[in-house]
Amino acid sequence: MQVNPQEPSPPKAARPGYQASLVLLGLIGLCCGVELVLIAADHGLLGTPRWRRLAYQNGAFWAGLLYNWRPNYDAQPWLMFVTYAFLHSGFGHLAGNMLTLFFLGHIAQERVGQRGLAALYAVSVIGGAAAFAAMTSSPQPMVGASGALFGLAGAWQYWEWRDRVRAMRRTWPVWRTVLGLIFLNAVLWVWMDGLLAWETHLGGFIAGWVGAVALRRMGKG
Repeated sequence: MQVNPQEPSPPKAARPGYQASLVLLGLIGLCCGVELVLIAADHGLLGTPRWRRLAYQNGAFWAGLLYNWRPNYDAQPWLMFVTYAFLHSGFGHLAGNMLTLFFLGHIAQERVGQRGLAALYAVSVIGGAAAFAAMTSSPQPMVGASGALFGLAGAWQYWEWRDRVRAMRRTWPVWRTVLGLIFLNAVLWVWMDGLLAWETHLGGFIAGWVGAVALRRMGKG
């Protein structure tokens, strides 16, 4: 947001944006902190290389825990619906997700503010995990913030669609973006030999779109 340097915004007008930035920076900081500790452990700079395996065993999303697998602790089948989103598979995975979060997070906080961003992120994380649980048959663990990121993308595209409908403009650019995301997932799925958790992306996108609708009905966005 730009302001006239001759007419500076009063403190009360600037405060909400600052708080919203703290939510975004907090999410990025938590994801980065966890992964950087694990990277340091991988290289023997901190703790032990076993830390990553332990983190995945206790925090990743394991679909089998919803069936007949034995959890490491009683709350694991429930907590993994959230904890998976703060684990990553390496620096490249982390960097790509955090750059995307920075971009989409700013869009969301400009539209719905601090609480809206936090709500959309949480709903998308859980929605992505729920879709993965419902559709996957993979025994592999699932980690990463991409479910939440696709949720923020879903909210963004809902806002774009709604604004265009209200302005009586063509909505094709929105559907073109959706088709582009589908194509991107298909390409990545092939490139990653089927290890892409596209179910999480789909669930996150739908949850983010629905979450944005709910926020609008609550008078936000």
